[in-house]
Amino acid sequence: MDEFLICLDPVTAQFYDRIARAVSRTTEEVLQDALFKLAGELSLETLARSARER
Repeated sequence: MDEFLICLDPVTAQFYDRIARAVSRTTEEVLQDALFKLAGELSLETLARSARER
C-alpha cells in the first residue's frame, strides 16, 4: 500500500481529531474516508462536465 504524508494546520488537525473521537475511529481513518469521498465527488463532477461538453 502506498503511504502519503499530509500536513494539516493545527485547527484542521484538531477538527479531524474531534470527529475521530466522536465516532470512535482514528484520525487517519476519518481523513481517509474524507479524501475518498472528495475523490468520488470530483470524479462525478468531471464525468458530468464531460457529458455536458459532448
